Amino acid sequence: MGSYNSIPKNVLEGWVVLVVDDHDASREVISDILTFYGASVILAVDGEDGFKKAVETQPKFIISDIAMPNIDGWELIKMLKLEPRTSNIPAIALTAHAMIGDREKAIRSGYHNYLSKPLDPLTFLSQIVVLLDDVDTVGTELRERLKAG
Repeated sequence: MGSYNSIPKNVLEGWVVLVVDDHDASREVISDILTFYGASVILAVDGEDGFKKAVETQPKFIISDIAMPNIDGWELIKMLKLEPRTSNIPAIALTAHAMIGDREKAIRSGYHNYLSKPLDPLTFLSQIVVLLDDVDTVGTELRERLKAG
């Protein structure tokens, strides 16, 4: 995937994306980037809020922090996978405490993939596109939108 300049600004147009993170700054950066590329972003402050909003809004995909108060990202992914209305929504885990084996643990837990913080605003969307590439519906649609430019 090239630089962010090669990604069309409307690549996420019409998509609802749920961002679950207890840090205001993280939510704001992620929301700004996704909105720039056309997404409608729903924000949640913890896993409980994220689960409720995922059921209500049926987002195209979810980006969730792992370390959060109340219901953390590990519990959130369990809840999402057990709920029939959200079990097929791809979710990407985020964490500032990246440790060896965390990516594998995230995938085993039900996350589609994993990103570590801090995020680089210049490469964030390219990373998301790569991470979602092998999700049947999302990846196919993203590739088509990228080709159409």
